[in-house]
Amino acid sequence: MKSKKSGSVGVLYLKTYNLTLVFGWAYILLKYLQSDFTSTVDSNLWHNVKWPVIIFQHAALLEIIHAIVGLVKSNPVLTIFQVFSRIIIVDGVLLATPESYAASSIGLPLALLAWSITEIIRYLYYFMNLNECTPYVLTWLRYTLFLVLYPTGVTGELLCAYAATQYAKSHPEAWSYTLPNSWNFTFSYYCILVTIMLSYIPLFPQLFFHMVAQRHKILGKDSLKKAQ
Repeated sequence: MKSKKSGSVGVLYLKTYNLTLVFGWAYILLKYLQSDFTSTVDSNLWHNVKWPVIIFQHAALLEIIHAIVGLVKSNPVLTIFQVFSRIIIVDGVLLATPESYAASSIGLPLALLAWSITEIIRYLYYFMNLNECTPYVLTWLRYTLFLVLYPTGVTGELLCAYAATQYAKSHPEAWSYTLPNSWNFTFSYYCILVTIMLSYIPLFPQLFFHMVAQRHKILGKDSLKKAQ
């Protein structure tokens, strides 16, 4: 998300936004590391990080606006996919089911660890880039750790979604609208969850290999400079 630097006010806003998200996700990572993973549902990981995740994950919706209005150079379509894939997991899976299901899944620690590390590095990279003083190690981390963090995060998200399907299967009335009804319309929460999980098949490779291409472009260019 490189800024087009259309004005000092816009750049100041982006610096503030990115730095705020760095601290936000660093706080989530700290809460993650302080969590007792052997505790009961009432004091589990999700209970400890729920509100920070809700706040800072939804703050990413602003990135869609940034891309659409041209404040940054990001592709709006890719940004929408990246942002909503996370928000769907938060709103449509973790918040939509009791904490004894998705929020207690082994997928949650995987997803949160991948999310927090990825976002700390990503937003710090954006912030330093706006200040035109990005250290090479930060660039390397930004375009290398995703090779592990993306698959880890996706695995965690899918495991959370699978746990939610178990709730939907045992509670078919939850978040569903069945026939007969005056609208002659049916909505199945279970089917929506399955559809979301299946959507990862075409979408994840596109996002992953987009980053692979970016890695080759950014690190390849830097490597050539260093060799000269």
